[in-house]
Amino acid sequence: MSAVQDAVQQLLDHLIASGTETALQVAVYHKGTLIVDAWAAAPGRTITGTSLFPIFSTGKGIQATAMHILVQKGVLALDDRVSRWWPEFAAHGKQDITIRQVLNHTAGMAMMPEHGSPTDVADWDGMCRKLAAMPPFPAPGTARFYHAITYAWLLGETARRADGRDCSRLIQEEIARPLGLDGMFFGLPASEMHRVQDAEKSPPAPPSPTTPQANAAAPQPGSPAAVIPARSVPSWIGPLEDWINMPAVRRACIPASNGFMNARSIARHYAALIGAGVDGIRLISDETLEAALADPPMPGEKRGYGPGYSLGGPDSDPTASFGHGGYGGSNGWADRRHDLAFGFAKARMGAGGDEIVKVVRALTGTA
Repeated sequence: MSAVQDAVQQLLDHLIASGTETALQVAVYHKGTLIVDAWAAAPGRTITGTSLFPIFSTGKGIQATAMHILVQKGVLALDDRVSRWWPEFAAHGKQDITIRQVLNHTAGMAMMPEHGSPTDVADWDGMCRKLAAMPPFPAPGTARFYHAITYAWLLGETARRADGRDCSRLIQEEIARPLGLDGMFFGLPASEMHRVQDAEKSPPAPPSPTTPQANAAAPQPGSPAAVIPARSVPSWIGPLEDWINMPAVRRACIPASNGFMNARSIARHYAALIGAGVDGIRLISDETLEAALADPPMPGEKRGYGPGYSLGGPDSDPTASFGHGGYGGSNGWADRRHDLAFGFAKARMGAGGDEIVKVVRALTGTA
């Protein structure tokens, strides 16, 4: 498999030399074995395989795994009402929202509070109080709207009430420590700050001629499609690159959006969900995983969204691959057909690692 490592390293070096990227990492497991552990950075910038990168929503897949571990242990169930564990959450018509609906983004709680400051999201208890006091929109279970940031507290507080551990401790004790991960943090300790690469804005796109196109029907004013996108990641948090570089945000635990990881930890986590796992460790059973990937599509959708994971397999078997990507291009996923797991982290916000994936799949015969 050294040919795969060499080919990926050459590609990373090319992306750096061309100015496309400034710092990035890739890790790949195949049948439980680490076959790619590569990184590259621009001249004058030093990174290693242990360096940490902001991974934004790639962390959602990690938080989902923690929830499924609690399900497997019998601490809670996917179809438990959130209010069973968090009674205050029942206010304003939210009493029947389930953990499954939060995991698959149909809880009607995608919107953040209308007003706030960038550091308000670092106040766990304060954000939980605000979400508990908000009404759902639209009605729970009627539509899927991406819970970009609220996902963190909706799941994390439910788990804390049921299990007793806060989200950072839960993930460390159930995922990071058993797997011996050297880079998986939600709530970055001061001792690890020096390992983090800053998030960087993508360079401006070059001007290009425009081609007239038919305009899609605009959402009706006041409709969920018109209101929710702007409120799910509100302007008082952005720009996200600046927000996630703030020390107060780095210290906070916001698993939906502010994890700091390296590629090898992302990939090892996904390798431990499939096949025989890694080094004899399998985080969840096949039965638990099947339940985690089983939700049907909503009306108008082509495919479903497994509770907590995006589905990436072919139309004939959409649950064959699953994982979660993040703002700026970071990504992590597992392919159950080929026992393949992938982790990707980068500093410059932009496209993901599709070209890298093609090389890996071609050289491992897993296309």
